[in-house]
Amino acid sequence: MTSEIRFGVIGAGYMGKSYAAALHGVSTIFELPAHAVPEMLATSSPDTAAWKAATLGFRRSTGNWRDLVTDPAIDVVAICTPTHLHREMALASIAAGKHVLCEKPLSLDAGSAIDMAKAAEAAGVKTQVGFTYMKNPAAQLAKEMIDAGEVGEIVHFHGTHNEDYLMDPAAPTSWRLKRRYAGPAGALGDLASHIINMAHYLCGPVAEVIGECQIVHAQRPDDDGVLHAVENDDQTSFLVRFDSDVLGSIEASRVAAGRKMGLTYEIIGTKGALSFDQERMAELRFYSAADPAKRCGYRTLLIGPEHPDYGAFCVGTGHGFGYNDMIVVEMKDMIRGIIDGRPIWPSFSDAVHTACVVDAVLRSQAERRWVKIAELSREL
Repeated sequence: MTSEIRFGVIGAGYMGKSYAAALHGVSTIFELPAHAVPEMLATSSPDTAAWKAATLGFRRSTGNWRDLVTDPAIDVVAICTPTHLHREMALASIAAGKHVLCEKPLSLDAGSAIDMAKAAEAAGVKTQVGFTYMKNPAAQLAKEMIDAGEVGEIVHFHGTHNEDYLMDPAAPTSWRLKRRYAGPAGALGDLASHIINMAHYLCGPVAEVIGECQIVHAQRPDDDGVLHAVENDDQTSFLVRFDSDVLGSIEASRVAAGRKMGLTYEIIGTKGALSFDQERMAELRFYSAADPAKRCGYRTLLIGPEHPDYGAFCVGTGHGFGYNDMIVVEMKDMIRGIIDGRPIWPSFSDAVHTACVVDAVLRSQAERRWVKIAELSREL
């Protein structure tokens, strides 16, 4: 290894743990021009930070995230905190000259996302947003096939991100259900943002939307049984028109019974179609209209070492790919982007588009009309 890239991670919850595991593994899985180092971990208290740092294998810890951001030994700040903290932490990191990896959604609203993207561009730092699922080799393969014209001209996109973690009306409240911490977009911001970003990656930018959001369970209990209002949507559905004039539809839910990781997409073209379900994440289904009638139908392509990134993990086709593997790919892309200057998808600028689509759906819901993304962009 020619050098080190030293990461500071803010937050030691679910994503902080996943980031730590990826940082320990990425230089083993991939041949990289620099070695990833879990340098410092920050949480809200010094004692918790020290304990978690020892558990997760960080060299140092702090109970103040600002100390991490300004530490001269840190090259990359990874933000794994609730959404309302992203803007302040990211802007402070950028001001300190750090590259930034931030969990999704990037911010509470598109205006904040634009501020963050502009600051990063002005500072010349690299950024990435944790839209993890497009790091699946299946998504990379789908992109290759679309770009190669294997499905022809795209005529329709349908995408979902449905889960059931709040299906039970007695499930407890959390910060994700509060506008102060998660914003006005619930399932729309937390879940639909993933499939919006995927649609952007595969089909290009969205031009306009019309949609609806709904709160299914109006109240949820806290740990003491006291009921609190749910302040953002449990589910959303909206139509989209892409810049290419392709039509599509997107839906997301956190109350969808039976769906554990229901990120799916179907892309219909003039020569064929692609279909994907994240619950079967090592498979991409492909329909070719060129097949003879007696052999016409979807075929399953098992993801293997011939496809992007997979071969670094496993030499056997169909052996599978996991959630934490996708985060390892995120870390690889971050390091190569920093060292080699390669573009990183999705950057803060890419995530601005996702945020604008989310805000456009909220406006469409409020005003009962189609809303153009450019309409929001002109105002921000």
